[in-house]
This record gives sequence, structure tokens and C-alpha cells, in this order.
Amino acid sequence: MDEPLPERGAILRAAMGIGLYAMAFGASFGAISIGSGLTLPQTMVLSLVMFTGASQFAFVGVAASGGSPFAAVPAALLLGMRNAFYGVPISEILHPRGFARLWTAHFVIDETTAMAIGQATPRARRFAFWTTGMILFSLWQLGSLAGALVGRAVNPTDIGLDAAAPAVFLALLWPMLRRREGRWLALGGAAVALALIPVAPPGIPVIASAGVALVGGLLPSREAVTQLQDTEPT
Repeated sequence: MDEPLPERGAILRAAMGIGLYAMAFGASFGAISIGSGLTLPQTMVLSLVMFTGASQFAFVGVAASGGSPFAAVPAALLLGMRNAFYGVPISEILHPRGFARLWTAHFVIDETTAMAIGQATPRARRFAFWTTGMILFSLWQLGSLAGALVGRAVNPTDIGLDAAAPAVFLALLWPMLRRREGRWLALGGAAVALALIPVAPPGIPVIASAGVALVGGLLPSREAVTQLQDTEPT
């Protein structure tokens, strides 16, 4: 019989705190999704299947601008690509096999990864990952449903939901602007998007501007160049 996990209480409290935040964030998504023209079933399926906040906001943001699903899906996938990198440390912690890989991958997001790798023992890491994942998933769905129901009951433009999606993206972008590279990438992406808006279908400028970030990510950072210069023989 396994001994009680010493970190159990602390992990549960932290997971509940994150879950309550996720519930509030999910409510804003549900309301924005309804305000963007998605139905209640579409909103809930999106939360159940996609379950990554930034990508869901990207999807409804493109939909709100009149873009087709063929433009909205790539924009959402680009933002969700970071979760693939989280899979490396999570695989080393959980060692999923077979069909369990798909089930596990669904819960690999920012919060579950941070909670898992922040623990001291393998058992605590596994408990933190699944506890955080289940709590966040449940409360996110409840928040999305509540927000969607509110969005159906009121006119979204009366409470400013038409501007909520861009505001969320600015909040996600702001921490990245502290670095010089982030500011240049933001300016480059904005320039590309503004140039394409008059001539391209809705949603295409968002995808094209994301290409600027992909190109920027392939370029060496100033820190990497400095380290390389420091290691070169004189």
C-alpha cells in the first residue's frame, strides 16, 4: 500500500486556484464565442476538443472577423504548437503507452506542465499533472457553458464582447514585448497583417503575420550570438 503523498494538500490547493482562474477565463471565451457567431453546441465542442485557451480565442477571433474555418484552424494550430514541446518532459514523467498517449496529450497544456515539473518526486509529478488536468478541464467546461449562456442572453456589442478577443490577444502578447526580438516580431507581424487586410480574405492576414514569428524563431537570438562569439578562440 502506498504511503500518503506529503504534497497532496498543497497540489490540490494550487490546482483549485488555477482551476478557478480557468473557469473565469473559460466564461469569457464562451461569451466571446457566442458573440463571434458560434452556436452553443459549437462553443462547447470547441472547448471539449481543443481545450487550450489561446488557440480557442484564435479560432473565434478569426471567425468573428468573417474568416472561414480553413483560416481559423491554422491560426489556432500555430498557437497550440507550443504544447507539442511540453510533451517531451511530460512523456518522461508519465511514460504513456498506446491509446493513453492520445488521452494524455489532451491534457498537456501550460498549467499542467508547470505543475508537474515543479514537483520534487516522480509520484508527486504524476499526481500534480492529472489532478491539475482534471480540475482545469472540468472547470473550463463549466466556465465556457456559463459564458456562452450569458452571451446568448445579451447583445455582445452592448458589453463590449466584440473587442474582447483582441484584448485577450494583447494580454497574451504583452509579456513577450519586454524583449527586443519580441517587439520587432510584433511590428513585423502587424505590418504584414495591415498590408494584407485590404486584399486578402478574412483570416489570411493573421496566418501570414504568424509566418513572421516562425521566421523570427529560426533566426539566432542576440544571446545565442553573444555566447557563440564568447566561445570562439581568439
